Amino acid sequence: MLVRLFGSAISLGSVFAASLLLSGCVQKPVVQRVIPPNPFGYQKLSAVCRVSPVTTAPDGTMSVNIAIRSDDGLCALSLQQTGGGNYASFGVNPAPEHGKAFFYNYDNHTYLTYTAETAYAGSDTFTAELVAGPGKKRDHLVAHITVDATGVVAAKPAVAPAATKATRSKRAVRHVTHRRAKHR
Repeated sequence: MLVRLFGSAISLGSVFAASLLLSGCVQKPVVQRVIPPNPFGYQKLSAVCRVSPVTTAPDGTMSVNIAIRSDDGLCALSLQQTGGGNYASFGVNPAPEHGKAFFYNYDNHTYLTYTAETAYAGSDTFTAELVAGPGKKRDHLVAHITVDATGVVAAKPAVAPAATKATRSKRAVRHVTHRRAKHR
């Protein structure tokens, strides 16, 4: 059977073959996973943030080395339980002496962030306790931090507070209010 299309004769078989060839050009929809934005994704990142792979000792204790600049920015590490998934609970014991550690769960991962004290240079360490779930053993992660302060200057107050006579005196000041009695 021939079909006249725009003045040319085309067989239905060739139309069918051409449509099959062109159907291969059509892209199939890509399944996209929609997740909400990271609630802590807006935070300032440190200019220096190097995180080593997490290693596990024979006793099960995990450790990680972090290099960071003390520029008020954070350095983050993503953690998952063995077999995948985020930790149900977490804590820090002992806490870092020269910075702040913060944990949160997002997109099936547990994130650990560390921010060093401004203009501090030296080392810091802390231990994170990670709880997989009720009745499960705790994982321990020891973080060894190296803090660099290259180019970081601590801000100084614009005006130094002046010492007053009251702040220099160690005596307590007592104010007494007397009221006059009304006479009738």
